[in-house]
Amino acid sequence: MRILVVNDDGVFTSGISHLAKMAAKLGEVWVVAPDQQCSAMSHRITVHGTLDIKQVDISVPGVHAYGVSGTPADCVKVGIKYLMPEKPDIVFSGINFGYNVGLDILYSGTVGAAMEALIHGVPAMAFSKEMNDNYEVVEANLLSITKELLNRPIKSNEIWNINFPSCTMSEFRGVLYDRIPAKEQFYLDKYVRMELENSNFRLTIDGVRNTAAEEGTDMRAVLDNYISVGKVANNILRS
Repeated sequence: MRILVVNDDGVFTSGISHLAKMAAKLGEVWVVAPDQQCSAMSHRITVHGTLDIKQVDISVPGVHAYGVSGTPADCVKVGIKYLMPEKPDIVFSGINFGYNVGLDILYSGTVGAAMEALIHGVPAMAFSKEMNDNYEVVEANLLSITKELLNRPIKSNEIWNINFPSCTMSEFRGVLYDRIPAKEQFYLDKYVRMELENSNFRLTIDGVRNTAAEEGTDMRAVLDNYISVGKVANNILRS
């Protein structure tokens, strides 16, 4: 199996290393990711200027790794068209540093990269977790969930969206499938206003965690210490 691994946090982050190590157990892996932080870029692409592609070492044996001076979606394009000798069988995007649940999916560069894979006719999975360094639940479940989803049917305009809770294994409650996106943001907007001269002002932005969500949603699952597995569709590609 040929696997392209991308993310939106940057090629040297711990999340992409965890994902690449897992992917290497399933096949031959190319990591192609931004050379800097690109969160919340959604499906943005570079339409003017240049893209620099540099081979890098992410300390995962046997993995081909490259940093790209572009967006997550750019990385999928570059990986498929210019770096991999053949089209990948699957694209893994993540592991994102921060949940991609609810309305936050719309802003996600992680999900945007997975959607770019669909444009090229390649199935994709997006992986995310809470903003901390606890990979206990991820390490215990990442490979088994990925193997299971590889064998599950999914439409050509859909991606798998997997979110891991931030809890320890002793607090972990299991896996919930068929979760739907919550109709709210997990990271609520918070703007602190500072007055400047001449009636101008500055807004300092700080996301605040949401602690409430409806049953059956991806957000409710992770809040209750479950792994959330659901599908996200690109209706433009619907056949």
